[in-house]
Amino acid sequence: MDLQIDSDGQTPKHPGHRHVLVPWSVQGNLNPPEIVRGQGSYFFDSSGNRYLDLTSGFVAVSLGHGHPHVIKAIQEQAEKLCWVASSYHNDVRAKYAEKVSKISPWKEGARVHFTSGGAEANDDAIKIAKLITKRPKILSAYRSYHGSTIGASALTGVDRWQDPFPAMSGIVRFFAPYPYRSPFGTNTTEMETKVALQHLRTVISHEGAQNIAALILEPMTGSSGAVIYPDGYLQGLREICDLHGILLIYDEVMTGFGRVGKAFAASRLGVAPDILTFAKGASSSYTPLGGVLVRETVAQHFDTNLFDVGHTHAGHVLAVAGGLAALEVYEEENLFERAIEIEGWLRSGLDQLKQKHEILGDVRGLGALFGIELVKNKASREPIVEWHSASKSPLMRAFFGELMKRGVHAYGRYNMMLIAPPLTISPEELGEGLDAIDAALAVVTGMLE
Repeated sequence: MDLQIDSDGQTPKHPGHRHVLVPWSVQGNLNPPEIVRGQGSYFFDSSGNRYLDLTSGFVAVSLGHGHPHVIKAIQEQAEKLCWVASSYHNDVRAKYAEKVSKISPWKEGARVHFTSGGAEANDDAIKIAKLITKRPKILSAYRSYHGSTIGASALTGVDRWQDPFPAMSGIVRFFAPYPYRSPFGTNTTEMETKVALQHLRTVISHEGAQNIAALILEPMTGSSGAVIYPDGYLQGLREICDLHGILLIYDEVMTGFGRVGKAFAASRLGVAPDILTFAKGASSSYTPLGGVLVRETVAQHFDTNLFDVGHTHAGHVLAVAGGLAALEVYEEENLFERAIEIEGWLRSGLDQLKQKHEILGDVRGLGALFGIELVKNKASREPIVEWHSASKSPLMRAFFGELMKRGVHAYGRYNMMLIAPPLTISPEELGEGLDAIDAALAVVTGMLE
């Protein structure tokens, strides 16, 4: 349930778009607004309506819309050079890679392999891990999302894909902790961590540690629930991986570039992986830019072995120029740190809504990435809709529809909504979004009653 627009069952309002296949949607009755302009925390449709971008698109446009420094950098690069083969050195790539290495979670730094987006980065991270370890299996958690390419779809641990059912040999699932809805039936975060780690050890013992190349995990889940792992879990993963020579991969496509209050969630949470994937906020999505950040001590493997990974648009200089400019803005405007300030606003405002609304069961988040979970009542924690039927739920469609009526763009899945505003948002703009959530919750409560 991405951009939720109720269909009126009639001919699309914009018939000129009939040649466009809209992702993740049944095409016949689509009637979304036609977006033509963006500025700051808002975007505008062809009818002049304004929408507050409360989730930064798909948790992507971290600088808001139309930041002049990034636009100017893209224009200047376009005038000089738009593309050069990835087999050549390029100054823009070198500058960006150096700056990202400096903000990486490793003291020794890192090297960057460029991609065009997050799913491609996760595919390549898996390939890199297999090239290094010569092992066939990958551990991936249930309740995870890693992208929509065939490889990333196979890594994804939720049932989002209807056809074709993605398959890639060697993917092994495990349950990660989820304190609000424990898959292990625990009552404390301490026990949740203990049991989850023992569960993982059992999975590894059955699969054979010598067969496992890597474990891939979102350090905080995104569209699959905004789950924050309890204390000690990530550290336990790090120790297990070190014990067995398994490479630990963080998917930081959503959490990277200041979204959770540090350059990367690995730094905020204090546990570093061996490989880290990024996209979205890397360029504030002004250009299609992603990549794989490989710890220097791991990347050295390829000083004497073939780095058999690459793409035509790997390190596309126009895309990287946008990323370099975005990174300059993050640093000059102290936006990584500002996410901590936004965290305070969000926690305060959402906690007030939780106290007010019986259907708002849980509020959780870090930095400028929060999730709210809708339930039938707080005591039972029963989801307002069954997890995989939410796209057909009149309650959730009504919830997102009410937000759109009030000029707020929101993103969510199942019984969840993400709140991930641009890092440039003002308290007043965020208040506007929280007021819309308040009103939408009241409407859904009335439907339940």
